[in-house]
Amino acid sequence: MKSTSREYLSPEIISRLSRLDLIAKHVVEGYITGLHKSPYHGFSTEFAEHRQYMRGDSLRFLDWKVYGRTDRMYVKRFEEETNLKSHIILDVSGSMGFKSKGAVTKLEYANILAASLAFLMIRQRDSVGMLTFSDELRSHIPPRSVQSQLTEIIKVLSSTEPSGTTITGSILHTLAERLTARGLVILISDLIVDPDELIHGLKHFRHNGHEVLVFHIVDPMELEFDYTEETRFIDSETGEKITTQPWHIRDKYLSMFNEHLSTIIHSMHDISVDYARLETNVPLDRALTEYLAKRKRLR
Repeated sequence: MKSTSREYLSPEIISRLSRLDLIAKHVVEGYITGLHKSPYHGFSTEFAEHRQYMRGDSLRFLDWKVYGRTDRMYVKRFEEETNLKSHIILDVSGSMGFKSKGAVTKLEYANILAASLAFLMIRQRDSVGMLTFSDELRSHIPPRSVQSQLTEIIKVLSSTEPSGTTITGSILHTLAERLTARGLVILISDLIVDPDELIHGLKHFRHNGHEVLVFHIVDPMELEFDYTEETRFIDSETGEKITTQPWHIRDKYLSMFNEHLSTIIHSMHDISVDYARLETNVPLDRALTEYLAKRKRLR
């Protein structure tokens, strides 16, 4: 059976590549190819270097490579510049190191997402910066739109290990004070935090005029809690351990998890923050589509 471009976006396949810059390129180019081939290509004209051919356009700007692959006519754009300033805020706390039956940990998935978003933004000539945090600010790269910016972001992501506790509320307030120029704030986290502190922090960004998009990274087992053997659980942030028969606590766990999730989703909706849940075993095309949809609304 012939593989689709979406299959090449699966975490299981892309995790086989060793370098994060190659993974980001693989994800974005595979996604763009899928957009051009799809009859539902509403986002394909969002890329800064292409737009659909219109009668009267000079054929010397036609992208013949794209035409050969897709049988659709797109012209290259050189003059239109965008100036959106985006800040990717990445949670690198200990809980992001969790991995069950998936191919990657939550942080590995988040790293791929962050690198792919940065690759796409710079390709579109937008400015992008990145901040990583746990119980403190770990790194800060101010937004820029030059190609070397991607190298700096990849360098930080490639050397980051999950550690520390999550103190999202106070960190978000600190970052909101630091990020003075209005733009798009993208938070990537597993959101294992106090909902009230999280929402209060996000409100600070909204108060300062930022648009906010939250990617909630979840391991499939956190949603299913489908353990069939006695299991020893270790809190990756505090080191606390407990051994139990999970099927006895599954209903209680799922009830608490879903309540936590519902509280966060409704609270974000109330303050006009966009939210997308991403499981670590699903392709990243949904994440890129969510970003482009947000980007389109900001035009």
